Amino acid sequence: MKKLVALLLAVLMLSMSAMALAEVPEGYPEIVPEMIQAEPLTITIYDYWSGTGERAAEPTEEQQAQYDYRDWIEATYNVKVQQMQGGDWGTCAEEMINFTSAPDGSLRAYIIEPGKVGSLVANGVAASWGDYDFSAEKWNTFTLNAWKIGENVYGVSTGATEPRGCVYFNKRILEEAGIDWNTIYDMQADGTWTWSAWEKLLAQVTKDVDNDGVVDIWGVSGSGDDMYVLATFGNGGSFFDYDAEGKLQPTMNSNETIEALKWGQSIQQNYWMHTPEGANWDWYKEAWKAGSFGFYVYQTYGGYNDNSEMADMEDEWGCVAFPKPDKEGAKYLHVASENTTLIPNVYTAEEIQKIAFFYDLWTNPTPGYDDEDAWIGNKYNYTDERAVDETYAMLRKGEHAIDNKVVYLGTQNDILGSSLLWSLAGGDVNALIEAGLPAWQAACDTFNAK
Repeated sequence: MKKLVALLLAVLMLSMSAMALAEVPEGYPEIVPEMIQAEPLTITIYDYWSGTGERAAEPTEEQQAQYDYRDWIEATYNVKVQQMQGGDWGTCAEEMINFTSAPDGSLRAYIIEPGKVGSLVANGVAASWGDYDFSAEKWNTFTLNAWKIGENVYGVSTGATEPRGCVYFNKRILEEAGIDWNTIYDMQADGTWTWSAWEKLLAQVTKDVDNDGVVDIWGVSGSGDDMYVLATFGNGGSFFDYDAEGKLQPTMNSNETIEALKWGQSIQQNYWMHTPEGANWDWYKEAWKAGSFGFYVYQTYGGYNDNSEMADMEDEWGCVAFPKPDKEGAKYLHVASENTTLIPNVYTAEEIQKIAFFYDLWTNPTPGYDDEDAWIGNKYNYTDERAVDETYAMLRKGEHAIDNKVVYLGTQNDILGSSLLWSLAGGDVNALIEAGLPAWQAACDTFNAK
């Protein structure tokens, strides 16, 4: 009887495969018959923003095409893939830890915010994706490299790298200071947008308008953390890196890092609008929109995204990459920070293969809508074409992205905040690094021992 059941099951599987192979719509991926499931299977992808994951009541044509494609996956492979929210930005990692501590047999993956990925990998909460093939162009090579330890890949993402740190400029303020803001784009394009070029503009913008001895318009402000970190990596420095033996080590005492931090201090001392007394930590967001300074060091999502913080800003703005140091071989960089998909470390190799395969199918571009310019979205509504076509487009390229390996140890705020970055405005660089090294080394030793 068992042999008969097995035979009938095999015939059923072959029939399903034949039917599916004969009905593949144009533009859909080739079917892999061995991945067609004999028993219904459910895989859930948990993120920190999708709510219940319900479909739109009145979908656009592209949304409907995506729904059709995903329905085809379910019908073809006898697999239901669903994406919904599991925790929020602050608790998504905790949700994954709780599941890994008490798995219930369900198959799932978690999309985790960047600052929490490292601890999940370091503490064995995330599984290796096994020998899955990530050679397709859709996979984000930055993320693959960032979370590849030895020969094992622990975290993945798809699509181009999302630009992060940048420098905005207020066109009105620059024009009033006698600066043609288009020349900043020109410098970026020809490679002369450097530290010294920026300093000249900052000096030109910073001024006491009414001659009362108090600066009325400052050259720059924003996220001091972003400025120091971008300057460090642009100068060839880092805060943590692997040594020749593959061990993570503190590297903030390198000449390149110290030079960049001291340069950043000079910017803050001469041109930076500092926190007004009694103000909240993020006071600079409103001060920027009010025209209190000419340049703004911040993240791209502050201006380019729909419903961004700068959506109600009256003055027009432009945007360029953070300037590079005045040295040969330097290039424009941003510190990438990608939402990363992890698989809980509770599954067999076969189960991991299934999760990986169906996550791959689920995240494919919608057939017929894989427009290479889709990333532009509504960005032209918020700024000028050069900020989109030159700056944002450039920073999407992998060669302009770099990773801050502090994420292996924890969040940047936890590891580098009070001990270094938040103390630089009035502190001594060398003394701060010397004081912090024992704790940073201990954190690395703990990580290396896992």
